[in-house]
Amino acid sequence: MASKTGKILAVDDNTDILFALKLLLRPHVEQIVTETNPSNIPDHMKETDFDVILLDMNFTQDAISGKEGFYWLDKVLETDPQAVVLFITAYGDVEKSVQAIKAGATDFIIKPWQNEKLLATISSAIKLNRSKREASDLKEKQKEINTIMDQPFADFIGVSPGMQQVFKTIQKVAGTDANVLILGENGTGKELVARALHRHSLRQEEPFVSVDLGALSETLFESELFGHVKGAFTDAKTDRPGRFELASGGTIFLDEIGNLSVSMQAKLLTVLERREVTRVGANKPKPIDIRLISATNMPLKQMAAEDGFRQDLIYRINTVEIEIPPLRERPEDIPLLADHFLKIYSRKYNKKINKLSNQVIKKFNTYPWPGNVREFQHVLERAVIMSDSPNLDEGSFHLSSHGSSGEAFDFDNYNLEEIEQKVIEKVMRMHSGNISKAASDLGLTRTSLYRRMEKYGL
Repeated sequence: MASKTGKILAVDDNTDILFALKLLLRPHVEQIVTETNPSNIPDHMKETDFDVILLDMNFTQDAISGKEGFYWLDKVLETDPQAVVLFITAYGDVEKSVQAIKAGATDFIIKPWQNEKLLATISSAIKLNRSKREASDLKEKQKEINTIMDQPFADFIGVSPGMQQVFKTIQKVAGTDANVLILGENGTGKELVARALHRHSLRQEEPFVSVDLGALSETLFESELFGHVKGAFTDAKTDRPGRFELASGGTIFLDEIGNLSVSMQAKLLTVLERREVTRVGANKPKPIDIRLISATNMPLKQMAAEDGFRQDLIYRINTVEIEIPPLRERPEDIPLLADHFLKIYSRKYNKKINKLSNQVIKKFNTYPWPGNVREFQHVLERAVIMSDSPNLDEGSFHLSSHGSSGEAFDFDNYNLEEIEQKVIEKVMRMHSGNISKAASDLGLTRTSLYRRMEKYGL
């Protein structure tokens, strides 16, 4: 051990053993406490958080059977289930020491010990203790985050009939393993629905893995989703699990599933049917246990009718459909969302912001919110950042999708592809070709916007 680290409690009825341990460990650890009477162990543990407890297996009351050692091991683990205990044992007690490891001890040290080996064992035990504590802290933090997010659906709130129907469906299907397809425009909160389904499911303690299929090229699709082995292609320098393997036991969320090419759809369907993946470059498949949630803003049934999406894959992914209404169809939710986001950003930017006036809410109700809740959140955050007053008026909000030129949409027909092309053209002009800003206003990723621009020859 290069530097002093760790707090050690050594318990042995042999004072010579304790003296030798103290002499050896003092230059290497922060603190070494010695104790001859095991009955004092609970008191020591109340006073100090020890990284490692060195515990003799046999005391004077019973110098042979090791029962006392097992008894005090149980007491230590009752007090602190995360405690790292190393037994101090004689050569003849090695078999009992192995039994002790099965009972919860971490390792054992044989008397007489080799100094270097003893120091290495204790150093490893200290690192193990720190890792266990960090993992436990992270788990507790995650529980706290989940508790906050589960009130009841975090940012996903609303009193409108459409949203109440969404909540009811989540509550009905979350506890099942049914595959769910989430439909809705960009920015409506499809990933929030997916996370709510996972948090209320029997898999909530297992991984939730989100994959943006719109950002995956065809060449990366198999490697990212199914993994690869070393040497499978030029840059495959190590074995790497895919997203399906990482999600096994939990939930995988496939966002923008409507963007998959027909060939990628076939590969995905095979994995879902067989419940196994084969890494790129490997021959042996690996079984997977996942709950599938997918999402799209595209009309899959219409695409299937036009051979753009496999009908059998639709059947596979949408045991249950959840459709999220756009924000313009749920005006009664706007005051709730406004209060919610204003509280968040007031705290974040250390500002006092009052509730919005009815006049501002009326203005919000007349705006179409093409970017839905994502755009609404962005508009409120910007207003809080830029405000010098606790009162936000109509001029505080930059509704950028209206455009500064006053140009209005004039549709000759209601063909969705033509409308989408015109909207993209207008937003690109408004932002002078800035892809990032245009994608943000449209509620798209940069990759998705590039794909649509290529589709329309823009």
